[in-house]
Amino acid sequence: MSTRRQFFATGAGALVASTLPRIARADVKTFPYAEFEQRIARKDFKGMTKDVLPTPCMVVDIDLFEKNLKTMADYAKKAPIFLRPHVKVHKSVDVAKRQIALGAIGLTTATIAESELMSNAGIKGVLWTKQPASYNNLVRTIALTKKDPTFMFVIDDPKVADQVQEAAAAAKVKARVAVAVFAGLKRQGIENGQPAVDLAKKIMGSKNIQLEGFMAYSGTASHTKTFAARRKQTEKDLAGVNETIALAKKAGLPIGIVSGGSTGTYNMDKDLGLTELECGSYVFMDSLYKAVGGQSDDSVYTDFESSLSVLVTVDSKQHKGQVTTDYGNKALARPTDTVKGKPWLKVGNQGAEYGMLAWSDGGGEEIRVGDRVEIYCSNLDMSTNCYDRYYIAKGNDIIDAWPIMGRTGAAQR
Repeated sequence: MSTRRQFFATGAGALVASTLPRIARADVKTFPYAEFEQRIARKDFKGMTKDVLPTPCMVVDIDLFEKNLKTMADYAKKAPIFLRPHVKVHKSVDVAKRQIALGAIGLTTATIAESELMSNAGIKGVLWTKQPASYNNLVRTIALTKKDPTFMFVIDDPKVADQVQEAAAAAKVKARVAVAVFAGLKRQGIENGQPAVDLAKKIMGSKNIQLEGFMAYSGTASHTKTFAARRKQTEKDLAGVNETIALAKKAGLPIGIVSGGSTGTYNMDKDLGLTELECGSYVFMDSLYKAVGGQSDDSVYTDFESSLSVLVTVDSKQHKGQVTTDYGNKALARPTDTVKGKPWLKVGNQGAEYGMLAWSDGGGEEIRVGDRVEIYCSNLDMSTNCYDRYYIAKGNDIIDAWPIMGRTGAAQR
């Protein structure tokens, strides 16, 4: 009697593959799964299709992705307005380099680790949108400034400005800084008007800090539904910012940049005072962003395509009107997710490793155990943080794999 190990070692285990339902490609049976990671490492994607990928995993439609990048790049050139895309959505050097190749003047980051990653990859013009409030962040900020003189960051507190000046002087570098001003989102930003101008003057008077301008992120406006309401909210959020800019100019302060904006407001921000855009979600789009509506359609945002999906597998079907998937809490399944090509299916959670697809009348019965389904996640920032790589697809074929920034230890923070 053969052991289980002998059974698979002799190749007899391949018979199991013949029982898999609805195989899309014949090579699924013979794909060398034991060599999967080695093939990824050496960029050998011959015969690799979506059907052989481990799930849940993130898949990028390369054609739609490149269309999104071009749409935003073309708009920025035509407007004209500078583009400094945010990387917190994709956390990928591969994506960032493609944005730079299409004309982006730099990148925007959410953490000092993202800043280090992008700068160390040779990308210039990185703007970190937080101030170095901790000693850890301060030391790393000054070290990156010394290594990459194009690196910039923000400050919204005079005490932090003093700390930066002291650290920069000790390291004999000149830090490039933008003043973060309040723009409707109550998480950062000094009060507009005289307080913001006073901080800008303080920075100007600091021997080892160079004032670059201002950053004003109108986060409350980005997901406001309908184009008209979104523009009204943006005007409200940026009113105080424009007051600050006027006072700063009157005081003779240099205004190199006024940075901000988002995918939701990209086509109105130039008219409302910004000189550069920090858009991020446009590269992939998620289900929540698609629901805010666009200039041509209040019900759905059509400017950019849904180029990223989470590929999942149906693991069990034992109860009426639902199936169990491998897309659970750990994979960031959300009830606001949507299913590609199957709008009648509703996404649900059943635990850490278990998800659910449910339906009522008129759909879903054709779903079988072993089927693969693609899901558009609700929030890109959070979801991409749960995965290690993007599988790049052209149709059903996998043509590349791009690493996503590591999620553990200092690499994340």
